[in-house]
Amino acid sequence: MLLIALPVALCGCDVVTAIERYEKPEAQAVSSADQKPDPIARDVIVRGEIGEASVLLPILATDTASTQVTDLIFSGLLKYDKNINLVGDLAERWEISEDNLKIRFFLRQGVKWHDGAPFTADDVEYTFRVYVDPKTPTPLASAFIRIDNLRVIDPYTIEVTYREPYAPALASWVTNKILPRHILEHKDITSCAAKRNPVGTGPFRFAEWKSGEKIVIEANPDYYAGRPHLEQVVFRIVPDQAAMFLELKAGGIDRMKLTPVQYDRQTATEWFQRNFRKYRHADFGYVYLGYNLKNENFADKRVRQALTMAIDREGIVAGALLGLGRVTDGPYKPDSFWYNPRVIKWPYDPVRASQLLAEAGWVDTDGDGVLDKDGKPFEFVIITNQGNESRRLAAMLIQRDLKRIGIKVHIRVLEWAAFLKDFLGKRRFDAYLCGWISEIDPDPTDQWHSSKTGENQFNHVGYCSEEVDKLLAAGVSTHDHRERKRVYDRFQEILAEDQPVTFLWAMEALNLVHARFQGIEVSPMGIDHNFEHWYVLGSPRRACLAP
Repeated sequence: MLLIALPVALCGCDVVTAIERYEKPEAQAVSSADQKPDPIARDVIVRGEIGEASVLLPILATDTASTQVTDLIFSGLLKYDKNINLVGDLAERWEISEDNLKIRFFLRQGVKWHDGAPFTADDVEYTFRVYVDPKTPTPLASAFIRIDNLRVIDPYTIEVTYREPYAPALASWVTNKILPRHILEHKDITSCAAKRNPVGTGPFRFAEWKSGEKIVIEANPDYYAGRPHLEQVVFRIVPDQAAMFLELKAGGIDRMKLTPVQYDRQTATEWFQRNFRKYRHADFGYVYLGYNLKNENFADKRVRQALTMAIDREGIVAGALLGLGRVTDGPYKPDSFWYNPRVIKWPYDPVRASQLLAEAGWVDTDGDGVLDKDGKPFEFVIITNQGNESRRLAAMLIQRDLKRIGIKVHIRVLEWAAFLKDFLGKRRFDAYLCGWISEIDPDPTDQWHSSKTGENQFNHVGYCSEEVDKLLAAGVSTHDHRERKRVYDRFQEILAEDQPVTFLWAMEALNLVHARFQGIEVSPMGIDHNFEHWYVLGSPRRACLAP
Protein backbone atom coordinates (compact mmCIF):
# COMPACT_ATOMS: atom_id res chain seq x y z
CA MET A 1 0.00 0.00 0.00
CA LEU A 2 1.10 3.37 -0.21
CA LEU A 3 0.09 6.98 -0.36
CA ILE A 4 -3.28 8.49 -0.81
CA ALA A 5 -5.65 11.19 -1.94
CA LEU A 6 -9.18 11.08 -3.32
CA PRO A 7 -11.08 14.05 -4.85
CA VAL A 8 -15.68 14.02 -7.98
CA ALA A 9 -17.26 16.84 -9.70
CA LEU A 10 -19.78 19.07 -7.95
CA CYS A 11 -22.50 17.28 -9.87
CA GLY A 12 -22.03 14.38 -7.46
CA CYS A 13 -21.36 11.61 -9.96
CA ASP A 14 -18.41 10.34 -11.94
CA VAL A 15 -18.41 8.97 -15.47
CA VAL A 16 -15.79 6.45 -14.35
CA THR A 17 -18.48 4.71 -12.29
CA ALA A 18 -20.30 3.37 -15.31
CA ILE A 19 -17.37 1.64 -16.92
CA GLU A 20 -15.06 0.44 -14.14
CA ARG A 21 -14.63 -3.33 -14.22
CA TYR A 22 -14.32 -5.63 -11.26
CA GLU A 23 -14.26 -9.33 -10.57
CA LYS A 24 -16.41 -11.46 -8.35
CA PRO A 25 -14.57 -13.41 -5.65
CA GLU A 26 -13.52 -16.92 -6.53
CA ALA A 27 -15.73 -18.14 -3.73
CA GLN A 28 -18.35 -15.93 -2.10
CA ALA A 29 -19.87 -16.80 1.25
CA VAL A 30 -23.67 -16.62 0.95
CA SER A 31 -26.05 -17.17 3.82
CA SER A 32 -29.59 -18.44 3.44
CA ALA A 33 -32.39 -15.90 3.23
CA ASP A 34 -33.66 -16.61 6.74
CA GLN A 35 -30.25 -16.14 8.40
CA LYS A 36 -29.84 -12.67 9.83
CA PRO A 37 -26.88 -11.06 11.58
CA ASP A 38 -27.13 -11.77 15.32
CA PRO A 39 -26.33 -8.53 17.17
CA ILE A 40 -25.38 -10.54 20.25
CA ALA A 41 -22.91 -12.89 18.59
CA ARG A 42 -20.22 -10.27 18.01
CA ASP A 43 -16.77 -11.24 16.82
CA VAL A 44 -13.28 -9.84 16.29
CA ILE A 45 -11.46 -9.67 12.96
CA VAL A 46 -7.68 -9.67 12.96
CA ARG A 47 -6.12 -8.03 9.91
CA GLY A 48 -2.51 -8.71 9.02
CA GLU A 49 -0.58 -5.58 7.96
CA ILE A 50 3.03 -5.31 6.79
CA GLY A 51 3.26 -1.61 7.68
CA GLU A 52 2.40 0.17 10.90
CA ALA A 53 0.43 3.41 10.99
CA SER A 54 2.50 6.52 11.59
CA VAL A 55 -0.29 8.70 13.01
CA LEU A 56 -4.03 8.41 13.67
CA LEU A 57 -5.11 11.97 12.89
CA PRO A 58 -6.39 12.03 9.28
CA ILE A 59 -5.05 15.54 8.62
CA LEU A 60 -1.53 14.16 9.13
CA ALA A 61 -2.05 10.65 7.75
CA THR A 62 -0.58 10.32 4.27
CA ASP A 63 0.12 6.57 4.02
CA THR A 64 -2.29 3.69 3.63
CA ALA A 65 -1.27 2.01 6.88
CA SER A 66 -2.55 5.10 8.71
CA THR A 67 -5.56 5.98 6.57
CA GLN A 68 -7.09 2.50 6.61
CA VAL A 69 -7.41 2.94 10.38
CA THR A 70 -8.46 6.61 10.42
CA ASP A 71 -11.10 5.96 7.75
CA LEU A 72 -12.92 3.73 10.25
CA ILE A 73 -12.54 6.14 13.17
CA PHE A 74 -13.37 9.43 11.43
CA SER A 75 -16.09 10.54 9.02
CA GLY A 76 -16.28 13.09 6.24
CA LEU A 77 -19.29 15.17 5.29
CA LEU A 78 -19.71 12.81 2.33
CA LYS A 79 -18.61 9.32 1.35
CA TYR A 80 -18.70 6.99 -1.66
CA ASP A 81 -21.18 4.18 -1.99
CA LYS A 82 -20.29 0.84 -3.53
CA ASN A 83 -20.75 2.19 -7.06
CA ILE A 84 -18.50 5.23 -6.48
CA ASN A 85 -21.42 7.64 -6.16
CA LEU A 86 -21.24 10.43 -3.61
CA VAL A 87 -23.71 10.06 -0.74
CA GLY A 88 -24.16 11.78 2.60
CA ASP A 89 -22.14 10.91 5.67
CA LEU A 90 -22.02 13.60 8.36
CA ALA A 91 -24.02 15.73 5.94
CA GLU A 92 -27.49 14.39 5.17
CA ARG A 93 -27.85 16.43 1.99
CA TRP A 94 -26.38 19.40 0.14
CA GLU A 95 -27.34 22.09 -2.35
CA ILE A 96 -25.14 23.59 -5.06
CA SER A 97 -25.56 27.06 -6.52
CA GLU A 98 -26.12 27.49 -10.26
CA ASP A 99 -22.67 29.03 -10.71
CA ASN A 100 -21.04 26.06 -8.90
CA LEU A 101 -19.37 28.41 -6.42
CA LYS A 102 -21.41 27.64 -3.31
CA ILE A 103 -22.33 24.43 -1.51
CA ARG A 104 -24.73 24.43 1.40
CA PHE A 105 -24.40 21.34 3.62
CA PHE A 106 -27.21 20.25 5.92
CA LEU A 107 -25.55 18.29 8.70
CA ARG A 108 -26.86 15.15 10.35
CA GLN A 109 -28.28 15.87 13.79
CA GLY A 110 -27.76 13.64 16.81
CA VAL A 111 -24.26 12.50 15.82
CA LYS A 112 -21.86 12.13 18.75
CA TRP A 113 -18.12 12.11 19.00
CA HIS A 114 -16.72 8.96 20.57
CA ASP A 115 -16.40 10.77 23.92
CA GLY A 116 -20.11 11.65 23.86
CA ALA A 117 -19.78 15.31 22.80
CA PRO A 118 -22.23 16.44 20.09
CA PHE A 119 -21.05 16.95 16.52
CA THR A 120 -22.00 20.39 15.13
CA ALA A 121 -21.12 22.88 12.41
CA ASP A 122 -18.44 24.31 14.70
CA ASP A 123 -16.42 21.13 14.15
CA VAL A 124 -16.58 21.61 10.38
CA GLU A 125 -15.55 25.25 10.68
CA TYR A 126 -12.63 24.28 12.94
CA THR A 127 -11.55 21.53 10.53
CA PHE A 128 -11.44 24.04 7.69
CA ARG A 129 -9.37 26.49 9.73
CA VAL A 130 -6.78 23.93 10.80
CA TYR A 131 -6.38 22.52 7.28
CA VAL A 132 -5.65 25.94 5.76
CA ASP A 133 -3.42 27.09 8.61
CA PRO A 134 0.10 27.50 7.13
CA LYS A 135 1.50 26.03 10.34
CA THR A 136 -0.29 22.74 9.75
CA PRO A 137 2.14 20.28 8.11
CA THR A 138 -0.32 18.55 5.81
CA PRO A 139 -0.15 17.94 2.05
CA LEU A 140 -3.95 17.55 2.00
CA ALA A 141 -4.93 21.24 2.15
CA SER A 142 -5.01 21.96 -1.59
CA ALA A 143 -8.79 21.58 -1.85
CA PHE A 144 -9.58 23.77 1.15
CA ILE A 145 -7.28 26.65 0.24
CA ARG A 146 -9.58 27.24 -2.74
CA ILE A 147 -12.41 28.13 -0.36
CA ASP A 148 -13.09 31.86 -0.09
CA ASN A 149 -15.40 31.59 2.90
CA LEU A 150 -16.97 28.98 5.14
CA ARG A 151 -20.00 30.33 6.96
CA VAL A 152 -21.81 28.66 9.86
CA ILE A 153 -25.50 29.41 9.33
CA ASP A 154 -26.74 27.45 12.34
CA PRO A 155 -25.45 24.48 14.39
CA TYR A 156 -26.36 22.07 11.59
CA THR A 157 -25.95 24.11 8.40
CA ILE A 158 -22.84 25.48 6.74
CA GLU A 159 -22.26 27.27 3.45
CA VAL A 160 -18.97 26.99 1.59
CA THR A 161 -18.04 29.55 -1.07
CA TYR A 162 -15.24 28.87 -3.56
CA ARG A 163 -13.21 31.57 -5.29
CA GLU A 164 -13.74 29.90 -8.65
CA PRO A 165 -15.38 26.70 -9.90
CA TYR A 166 -13.59 23.68 -8.47
CA ALA A 167 -14.57 20.29 -9.87
CA PRO A 168 -13.30 18.08 -6.99
CA ALA A 169 -15.01 20.25 -4.36
CA LEU A 170 -17.53 17.68 -3.16
CA ALA A 171 -14.99 14.87 -3.17
CA SER A 172 -12.68 16.86 -0.93
CA TRP A 173 -15.31 16.53 1.81
CA VAL A 174 -14.84 12.76 1.56
CA THR A 175 -11.06 12.85 1.83
CA ASN A 176 -10.68 15.54 4.47
CA LYS A 177 -12.28 14.02 7.53
CA ILE A 178 -13.92 16.22 10.16
CA LEU A 179 -11.92 16.80 13.34
CA PRO A 180 -13.22 17.36 16.91
CA ARG A 181 -12.92 21.03 17.80
CA HIS A 182 -13.42 20.43 21.53
CA ILE A 183 -10.45 18.04 21.57
CA LEU A 184 -7.95 19.76 19.27
CA GLU A 185 -8.54 23.51 19.35
CA HIS A 186 -5.61 25.46 20.83
CA LYS A 187 -3.43 22.36 20.67
CA ASP A 188 -0.42 21.62 18.49
CA ILE A 189 -1.73 18.78 16.34
CA THR A 190 1.80 17.61 15.57
CA SER A 191 2.44 16.70 19.20
CA CYS A 192 -0.98 16.31 20.84
CA ALA A 193 -2.15 13.06 22.41
CA ALA A 194 -4.83 12.63 19.75
CA LYS A 195 -2.16 11.56 17.27
CA ARG A 196 -2.13 8.20 19.03
CA ASN A 197 -5.45 8.34 20.88
CA PRO A 198 -7.97 9.83 18.44
CA VAL A 199 -11.63 10.71 18.95
CA GLY A 200 -13.85 10.52 15.87
CA THR A 201 -17.46 10.01 14.79
CA GLY A 202 -16.96 6.91 12.63
CA PRO A 203 -18.27 3.36 13.00
CA PHE A 204 -15.31 2.31 15.15
CA ARG A 205 -13.56 4.03 18.05
CA PHE A 206 -9.95 3.82 19.16
CA ALA A 207 -9.10 1.26 21.84
CA GLU A 208 -5.36 0.48 21.92
CA TRP A 209 -2.05 0.96 20.12
CA LYS A 210 0.96 -1.19 21.00
CA SER A 211 3.81 0.08 18.84
CA GLY A 212 5.24 -2.52 16.52
CA GLU A 213 2.54 -5.00 17.49
CA LYS A 214 -1.07 -3.95 16.91
CA ILE A 215 -3.73 -1.25 16.75
CA VAL A 216 -7.18 -2.12 18.10
CA ILE A 217 -10.44 -0.33 17.35
CA GLU A 218 -13.87 -1.30 18.69
CA ALA A 219 -17.47 -0.89 17.59
CA ASN A 220 -18.99 2.56 18.21
CA PRO A 221 -22.30 1.86 19.97
CA ASP A 222 -23.54 5.37 19.14
CA TYR A 223 -22.72 5.33 15.42
CA TYR A 224 -25.49 7.18 13.61
CA ALA A 225 -26.01 4.36 11.07
CA GLY A 226 -26.12 1.66 13.73
CA ARG A 227 -23.52 -0.20 15.71
CA PRO A 228 -21.21 -2.34 13.52
CA HIS A 229 -21.75 -6.10 13.81
CA LEU A 230 -18.06 -6.77 14.54
CA GLU A 231 -16.97 -5.92 18.07
CA GLN A 232 -13.32 -5.24 17.36
CA VAL A 233 -10.87 -4.82 14.51
CA VAL A 234 -7.25 -5.67 15.27
CA PHE A 235 -4.60 -4.39 12.86
CA ARG A 236 -1.75 -6.76 13.62
CA ILE A 237 1.65 -5.66 12.32
CA VAL A 238 3.67 -8.46 10.72
CA PRO A 239 6.36 -6.88 8.50
CA ASP A 240 6.89 -9.99 6.35
CA GLN A 241 4.13 -11.47 4.16
CA ALA A 242 5.53 -15.00 4.40
CA ALA A 243 5.48 -14.86 8.19
CA MET A 244 2.00 -13.33 8.07
CA PHE A 245 0.80 -16.21 5.92
CA LEU A 246 2.06 -18.71 8.48
CA GLU A 247 0.22 -16.79 11.20
CA LEU A 248 -2.95 -16.93 9.14
CA LYS A 249 -2.63 -20.69 8.69
CA ALA A 250 -2.10 -21.03 12.45
CA GLY A 251 -5.30 -19.09 13.18
CA GLY A 252 -3.75 -15.85 14.39
CA ILE A 253 -4.97 -13.73 11.46
CA ASP A 254 -8.36 -13.60 9.73
CA ARG A 255 -7.58 -11.38 6.79
CA MET A 256 -4.53 -10.40 4.75
CA LYS A 257 -3.46 -9.20 1.34
CA LEU A 258 -1.86 -12.04 -0.55
CA THR A 259 1.18 -12.15 -2.77
CA PRO A 260 0.53 -13.55 -6.25
CA VAL A 261 2.23 -16.84 -5.27
CA GLN A 262 0.05 -17.11 -2.18
CA TYR A 263 -3.10 -16.26 -4.12
CA ASP A 264 -2.44 -18.51 -7.11
CA ARG A 265 -0.72 -21.50 -5.55
CA GLN A 266 -0.49 -21.63 -1.78
CA THR A 267 -4.23 -21.13 -1.16
CA ALA A 268 -5.39 -23.65 -3.78
CA THR A 269 -5.81 -26.49 -1.27
CA GLU A 270 -9.13 -27.93 -0.10
CA TRP A 271 -8.44 -26.68 3.44
CA PHE A 272 -8.10 -23.08 2.30
CA GLN A 273 -11.16 -23.29 0.07
CA ARG A 274 -13.17 -24.59 3.01
CA ASN A 275 -11.96 -22.07 5.59
CA PHE A 276 -11.27 -18.90 3.60
CA ARG A 277 -12.61 -16.86 0.71
CA LYS A 278 -10.40 -15.16 -1.88
CA TYR A 279 -11.34 -11.81 -3.42
CA ARG A 280 -9.64 -10.29 -6.45
CA HIS A 281 -10.53 -6.91 -7.89
CA ALA A 282 -8.94 -3.96 -9.65
CA ASP A 283 -7.55 -1.43 -7.20
CA PHE A 284 -7.27 2.35 -7.41
CA GLY A 285 -3.54 2.51 -7.90
CA TYR A 286 -0.37 1.48 -9.66
CA VAL A 287 3.20 0.45 -8.94
CA TYR A 288 6.02 2.49 -10.43
CA LEU A 289 9.74 3.22 -10.43
CA GLY A 290 10.25 6.88 -9.56
CA TYR A 291 13.41 8.80 -10.43
CA ASN A 292 14.93 11.65 -8.43
CA LEU A 293 14.93 14.28 -11.16
CA LYS A 294 17.53 16.31 -9.27
CA ASN A 295 19.98 13.44 -9.78
CA GLU A 296 22.02 14.27 -12.89
CA ASN A 297 21.75 10.66 -14.07
CA PHE A 298 18.03 11.16 -14.70
CA ALA A 299 17.98 14.79 -15.87
CA ASP A 300 17.75 13.91 -19.58
CA LYS A 301 14.36 12.56 -20.58
CA ARG A 302 16.03 10.35 -23.20
CA VAL A 303 17.63 8.48 -20.31
CA ARG A 304 14.29 8.01 -18.58
CA GLN A 305 12.70 6.85 -21.84
CA ALA A 306 15.57 4.40 -22.29
CA LEU A 307 15.13 3.04 -18.77
CA THR A 308 11.46 2.33 -19.44
CA MET A 309 12.31 0.59 -22.71
CA ALA A 310 15.05 -1.45 -21.05
CA ILE A 311 12.69 -2.84 -18.40
CA ASP A 312 10.68 -5.89 -19.44
CA ARG A 313 7.43 -4.92 -17.74
CA GLU A 314 5.46 -7.79 -19.23
CA GLY A 315 8.14 -10.10 -17.87
CA ILE A 316 7.77 -8.51 -14.43
CA VAL A 317 4.00 -9.08 -14.46
CA ALA A 318 4.55 -12.68 -15.54
CA GLY A 319 7.40 -13.36 -13.12
CA ALA A 320 6.77 -11.25 -10.03
CA LEU A 321 2.96 -11.27 -10.25
CA LEU A 322 2.37 -14.66 -11.94
CA GLY A 323 0.25 -12.82 -14.49
CA LEU A 324 -2.05 -11.36 -11.82
CA GLY A 325 -1.69 -7.80 -13.05
CA ARG A 326 -1.55 -5.59 -16.08
CA VAL A 327 1.16 -3.33 -17.44
CA THR A 328 0.10 0.31 -17.44
CA ASP A 329 1.47 3.44 -19.11
CA GLY A 330 0.02 6.16 -16.92
CA PRO A 331 -1.61 7.19 -13.65
CA TYR A 332 -5.21 6.18 -14.48
CA LYS A 333 -6.77 2.75 -14.38
CA PRO A 334 -6.58 1.07 -17.79
CA ASP A 335 -10.00 0.99 -19.49
CA SER A 336 -11.39 3.68 -17.17
CA PHE A 337 -13.01 6.82 -18.57
CA TRP A 338 -9.98 8.99 -17.76
CA TYR A 339 -7.35 6.67 -19.20
CA ASN A 340 -5.78 7.82 -22.48
CA PRO A 341 -4.83 4.76 -24.57
CA ARG A 342 -3.30 6.92 -27.32
CA VAL A 343 -0.23 8.13 -25.43
CA ILE A 344 3.21 7.29 -26.76
CA LYS A 345 4.25 3.78 -25.74
CA TRP A 346 7.70 2.66 -24.67
CA PRO A 347 7.70 -1.10 -25.34
CA TYR A 348 10.45 -3.40 -24.19
CA ASP A 349 13.31 -2.72 -26.62
CA PRO A 350 16.82 -2.87 -25.09
CA VAL A 351 18.47 -2.13 -28.45
CA ARG A 352 16.58 1.14 -28.85
CA ALA A 353 17.20 1.88 -25.17
CA SER A 354 20.94 1.59 -25.72
CA GLN A 355 20.72 3.91 -28.70
CA LEU A 356 18.90 6.55 -26.65
CA LEU A 357 21.47 6.28 -23.88
CA ALA A 358 24.29 6.74 -26.40
CA GLU A 359 22.54 9.83 -27.77
CA ALA A 360 22.46 11.16 -24.20
CA GLY A 361 26.20 10.58 -23.85
CA TRP A 362 26.22 7.27 -21.97
CA VAL A 363 28.70 4.79 -23.54
CA ASP A 364 31.02 2.10 -22.20
CA THR A 365 34.35 3.86 -22.65
CA ASP A 366 36.56 1.50 -20.63
CA GLY A 367 35.12 -1.86 -21.63
CA ASP A 368 34.01 -2.90 -18.14
CA GLY A 369 30.42 -3.43 -19.20
CA VAL A 370 29.12 -0.34 -17.40
CA LEU A 371 28.10 2.84 -19.25
CA ASP A 372 30.06 5.99 -18.47
CA LYS A 373 29.59 9.71 -18.96
CA ASP A 374 32.14 12.37 -18.04
CA GLY A 375 34.17 9.69 -16.30
CA LYS A 376 31.32 8.53 -14.04
CA PRO A 377 29.68 5.11 -14.30
CA PHE A 378 25.89 4.83 -14.61
CA GLU A 379 25.15 3.42 -11.19
CA PHE A 380 22.29 4.03 -8.79
CA VAL A 381 20.31 2.58 -5.88
CA ILE A 382 16.64 1.56 -5.96
CA ILE A 383 14.95 1.67 -2.56
CA THR A 384 11.73 -0.12 -1.78
CA ASN A 385 9.81 -1.13 1.31
CA GLN A 386 10.22 -4.24 3.39
CA GLY A 387 7.58 -6.95 3.42
CA ASN A 388 6.25 -6.60 -0.13
CA GLU A 389 7.57 -9.61 -1.98
CA SER A 390 6.22 -8.57 -5.40
CA ARG A 391 8.06 -5.26 -5.28
CA ARG A 392 11.27 -6.91 -4.09
CA LEU A 393 11.10 -9.38 -6.99
CA ALA A 394 10.29 -6.57 -9.42
CA ALA A 395 13.34 -4.62 -8.23
CA MET A 396 15.52 -7.68 -8.82
CA LEU A 397 14.14 -8.10 -12.34
CA ILE A 398 14.74 -4.43 -13.07
CA GLN A 399 18.28 -4.82 -11.76
CA ARG A 400 18.81 -7.72 -14.17
CA ASP A 401 17.31 -5.89 -17.16
CA LEU A 402 19.36 -2.74 -16.64
CA LYS A 403 22.56 -4.69 -16.15
CA ARG A 404 22.10 -6.08 -19.66
CA ILE A 405 22.40 -2.59 -21.14
CA GLY A 406 25.29 -1.48 -18.95
CA ILE A 407 23.63 0.13 -15.93
CA LYS A 408 24.62 -1.01 -12.45
CA VAL A 409 21.74 -1.07 -9.97
CA HIS A 410 21.82 -1.73 -6.24
CA ILE A 411 18.71 -2.59 -4.22
CA ARG A 412 18.05 -1.43 -0.68
CA VAL A 413 14.99 -2.72 1.19
CA LEU A 414 13.84 -0.48 4.04
CA GLU A 415 11.42 -0.77 6.92
CA TRP A 416 8.17 0.95 5.96
CA ALA A 417 8.26 3.87 8.40
CA ALA A 418 11.89 4.67 7.58
CA PHE A 419 11.19 4.35 3.85
CA LEU A 420 8.44 6.97 4.11
CA LYS A 421 9.84 9.40 6.64
CA ASP A 422 13.61 9.28 6.27
CA PHE A 423 13.99 8.62 2.56
CA LEU A 424 10.89 9.35 0.46
CA GLY A 425 9.69 12.32 2.51
CA LYS A 426 13.15 13.90 2.56
CA ARG A 427 14.01 13.06 -1.08
CA ARG A 428 16.98 10.93 -0.04
CA PHE A 429 16.97 8.49 -2.93
CA ASP A 430 18.24 7.88 -6.45
CA ALA A 431 15.17 5.90 -7.45
CA TYR A 432 12.39 4.16 -5.53
CA LEU A 433 9.92 1.40 -6.28
CA CYS A 434 6.57 1.99 -4.66
CA GLY A 435 2.80 2.05 -5.08
CA TRP A 436 0.40 4.96 -5.34
CA ILE A 437 -3.24 4.74 -4.35
CA SER A 438 -4.96 6.89 -6.96
CA GLU A 439 -7.67 9.43 -6.46
CA ILE A 440 -11.20 8.61 -7.52
CA ASP A 441 -11.48 12.07 -9.02
CA PRO A 442 -8.93 12.38 -11.86
CA ASP A 443 -7.22 15.48 -10.42
CA PRO A 444 -3.54 14.47 -9.87
CA THR A 445 -2.34 17.90 -8.67
CA ASP A 446 -0.85 16.67 -5.41
CA GLN A 447 1.48 14.25 -7.17
CA TRP A 448 2.45 16.15 -10.32
CA HIS A 449 2.19 19.91 -9.77
CA SER A 450 5.52 21.73 -9.40
CA SER A 451 4.32 23.38 -6.17
CA LYS A 452 4.11 19.96 -4.46
CA THR A 453 7.82 19.12 -4.39
CA GLY A 454 8.53 20.15 -0.78
CA GLU A 455 9.41 17.85 2.08
CA ASN A 456 6.60 15.40 2.91
CA GLN A 457 4.57 16.48 -0.12
CA PHE A 458 3.58 14.00 -2.78
CA ASN A 459 5.58 15.09 -5.85
CA HIS A 460 8.46 12.95 -4.64
CA VAL A 461 10.35 12.83 -7.93
CA GLY A 462 10.46 16.65 -8.20
CA TYR A 463 8.64 16.80 -11.54
CA CYS A 464 8.17 20.33 -12.92
CA SER A 465 6.37 21.22 -16.14
CA GLU A 466 4.84 24.60 -16.86
CA GLU A 467 2.36 23.10 -19.31
CA VAL A 468 1.33 20.38 -16.87
CA ASP A 469 0.80 22.99 -14.13
CA LYS A 470 -1.53 24.91 -16.46
CA LEU A 471 -3.41 21.76 -17.44
CA LEU A 472 -3.90 20.71 -13.83
CA ALA A 473 -5.27 24.15 -12.99
CA ALA A 474 -7.65 23.94 -15.96
CA GLY A 475 -8.75 20.42 -15.08
CA VAL A 476 -10.12 21.37 -11.67
CA SER A 477 -11.74 24.58 -12.91
CA THR A 478 -14.37 23.01 -15.14
CA HIS A 479 -17.32 20.73 -14.39
CA ASP A 480 -17.63 19.62 -18.00
CA HIS A 481 -16.54 15.97 -18.12
CA ARG A 482 -15.62 16.16 -21.80
CA GLU A 483 -13.42 19.18 -21.23
CA ARG A 484 -11.80 17.56 -18.22
CA LYS A 485 -11.22 14.45 -20.33
CA ARG A 486 -9.48 16.56 -22.99
CA VAL A 487 -7.29 18.22 -20.36
CA TYR A 488 -6.24 15.00 -18.66
CA ASP A 489 -5.65 13.26 -21.98
CA ARG A 490 -3.11 15.96 -22.83
CA PHE A 491 -1.60 15.70 -19.34
CA GLN A 492 -1.03 11.97 -19.90
CA GLU A 493 0.59 12.64 -23.27
CA ILE A 494 3.14 14.98 -21.68
CA LEU A 495 3.79 12.56 -18.82
CA ALA A 496 4.33 9.70 -21.28
CA GLU A 497 6.84 11.81 -23.24
CA ASP A 498 8.74 13.01 -20.16
CA GLN A 499 8.73 9.65 -18.31
CA PRO A 500 9.48 11.11 -14.84
CA VAL A 501 8.60 7.63 -13.58
CA THR A 502 8.35 4.24 -15.19
CA PHE A 503 4.80 3.00 -14.70
CA LEU A 504 5.04 -0.73 -14.06
CA TRP A 505 1.64 -2.27 -13.41
CA ALA A 506 -1.90 -1.40 -12.37
CA MET A 507 -2.68 -2.65 -8.88
CA GLU A 508 -5.00 -5.51 -8.16
CA ALA A 509 -6.18 -6.31 -4.65
CA LEU A 510 -5.75 -9.97 -3.69
CA ASN A 511 -7.54 -10.42 -0.36
CA LEU A 512 -8.09 -13.50 1.76
CA VAL A 513 -10.80 -13.42 4.46
CA HIS A 514 -11.87 -16.15 6.85
CA ALA A 515 -15.06 -17.82 5.69
CA ARG A 516 -16.97 -17.12 8.93
CA PHE A 517 -17.33 -13.46 7.96
CA GLN A 518 -20.54 -12.80 6.07
CA GLY A 519 -21.94 -9.79 4.24
CA ILE A 520 -18.82 -9.18 2.12
CA GLU A 521 -19.75 -7.60 -1.17
CA VAL A 522 -17.35 -6.99 -4.06
CA SER A 523 -17.95 -3.80 -6.02
CA PRO A 524 -16.00 -1.17 -7.98
CA MET A 525 -14.98 0.17 -4.54
CA GLY A 526 -13.53 -3.20 -3.53
CA ILE A 527 -14.70 -5.12 -0.46
CA ASP A 528 -14.36 -2.55 2.34
CA HIS A 529 -17.16 -0.17 1.31
CA ASN A 530 -19.59 -1.92 3.69
CA PHE A 531 -17.11 -3.19 6.28
CA GLU A 532 -19.24 -2.03 9.22
CA HIS A 533 -21.94 -4.44 7.98
CA TRP A 534 -19.77 -7.57 7.93
CA TYR A 535 -20.99 -10.11 10.46
CA VAL A 536 -20.56 -13.61 11.85
CA LEU A 537 -23.42 -16.06 12.35
CA GLY A 538 -23.59 -18.17 15.49
CA SER A 539 -21.15 -17.94 18.37
CA PRO A 540 -18.13 -15.65 18.12
CA ARG A 541 -14.85 -17.41 17.49
CA ARG A 542 -12.54 -14.97 19.24
CA ALA A 543 -12.68 -13.46 22.72
CA CYS A 544 -13.67 -9.81 22.62
CA LEU A 545 -14.62 -6.90 24.81
CA ALA A 546 -18.05 -6.98 26.38
CA PRO A 547 -20.61 -4.71 24.63
